[in-house]
Amino acid sequence: MTEQLRLSKRMSELGLCSRREADEWIAKGWVRVDGKVVSELGSKVFPDQKVTVERQAAAEQSKRVTILINKPVGYVSGQAEDGYEPAIALVKAENRWSECKVENEFHPTQLRSLVPAGRLDIDSVGLLVLTQDGRVAKILIGENTDVEKEYLVRVEYTKPGKLPAGDLRLLNHGLSLDGKKLIPAKVRWMNEDQLQFILKEGKKRQIRRMCEMVGLRVVGLKRVRIGKVRLGHLPEGQWRYLRDDEPF
Repeated sequence: MTEQLRLSKRMSELGLCSRREADEWIAKGWVRVDGKVVSELGSKVFPDQKVTVERQAAAEQSKRVTILINKPVGYVSGQAEDGYEPAIALVKAENRWSECKVENEFHPTQLRSLVPAGRLDIDSVGLLVLTQDGRVAKILIGENTDVEKEYLVRVEYTKPGKLPAGDLRLLNHGLSLDGKKLIPAKVRWMNEDQLQFILKEGKKRQIRRMCEMVGLRVVGLKRVRIGKVRLGHLPEGQWRYLRDDEPF
């Protein structure tokens, strides 16, 4: 017999919402299994059972925003730490990019449950995604995500001469961090002191640590793309809404 799954996990698998949202909707009585309301947290279902959500859930979800920030140096991605401000502190009306094409009016309620979908180090700049939408978070940081992130990395070689071709190949594939082999990356020179990195994972300070292993010191790191969404001309320290026609 096919094994039962937690209803919240099944809803996440179906792309209806995140597990956290699923639990909220179940508790509110907004979820039906084979046409019957299920309001008990921890309920289980078979994979072939039909799961639907009430209109209230879809309406609430449609109000949830996703925000793109061009994060400056000195801001942390998540909670405030060591006296440094979180990037969410930049999300206020006066910092909204004048060329934002979404007609949403900013309201402080949009800051509730607005969390980073991925991290960007305090000394790195560029594209950071904050979202209230569990579907977006799942796409970007879910356990099976394979969304590309593109970075421009200014480096200095700490040894005599130039970086050997073999070490560039190692950056593409062959290095390990924390005892685990890294997923193959795409790394190439853009000019004599700048590399382009395209990764499908995001271990803590991954690019800086990779560079150190081959004798490179990172002097500047900027994320310019996540999936199909580019930083573009968004000014540093400003933000805009993700448009409906911009899938990651």
